[in-house]
Amino acid sequence: MVQKAKILLVDDRPENLLALEAILSALDQTLVRASSGEEALKALLTDDFAVILLDVQMPGMDGFETAAHIKRRERTRDIPIIFLTAINHGPHHTFRGYAAGAVDYISKPFDPWVLRAKVSVFVELYMKNCQLREQAALLRLQLEGGGKSPAGDAKEPAGLLAELSARLAAVEEQAEALSKQLDEESADAAAVATAAHLERKLTGLRRALDALEPGTGSGTPSVPSQN
Repeated sequence: MVQKAKILLVDDRPENLLALEAILSALDQTLVRASSGEEALKALLTDDFAVILLDVQMPGMDGFETAAHIKRRERTRDIPIIFLTAINHGPHHTFRGYAAGAVDYISKPFDPWVLRAKVSVFVELYMKNCQLREQAALLRLQLEGGGKSPAGDAKEPAGLLAELSARLAAVEEQAEALSKQLDEESADAAAVATAAHLERKLTGLRRALDALEPGTGSGTPSVPSQN
C-alpha cells in the first residue's frame, strides 16, 4: 500500500484551515494543521512533508520568519513552501516571499483549482523521490547482503538485477511522464528544477545498476547519494 504524502497547512485562522482542507481533500493525502509558526516548526521536527502552505500574516512569528527557520534546518530546507496572503503590498512584498525561500506566492482570494493543481505537482515529485529512495535502499541492502533479499532469501544475481532494473524502470517512466506534464503546463520554475534533480538521481542509480551487469567491470559500484 502506497503511503500518503503529508501536506502542512499553517494559518492562525481556523476558518482558513478548514477552507484549505476542503480544497485539498480531493488529493487524498494527509493534511496536517498548524495554527502558528511555532506549531508548524514543532510538526516539522518529527514528520516529513511534501509541501507547506504558509500564511504570511500571523501574530507572533509570521510566515516570513517561520520560513526562515524552516530553510535554516537541514532536515526541512528542501521542502517547498507556498506562501498565502490576504494582503498584497506590491512587488517588494512578493520579492520578500521568494527571498524567504518560497516556491510560490499566492494572494487571497485564490482560485481553488489552481492551488490544488500546484500542490498536486509537489506531491507527485515527493512521491517519486520516495520511490527513488526505496530503490536505492534496496540496492544497498542487496550489495551489503551479498545478493540476499531483505527477507533473507538468497537470490541469483541475474534475477536480483532484473528485479531491481524493472522497479527502477517503472520509476523512470513515471518521472519522464511527470516532466513532460510540467513542460506542457508551463509549471513553476521550482517544480521543473525539482523534477530535473529527480531525473539526475535516477540516472545515477541506473548507472550503478548497469555497472553490476556481468562484463561491465569488477568491484562494487557506488550508489548515488540522496541529497
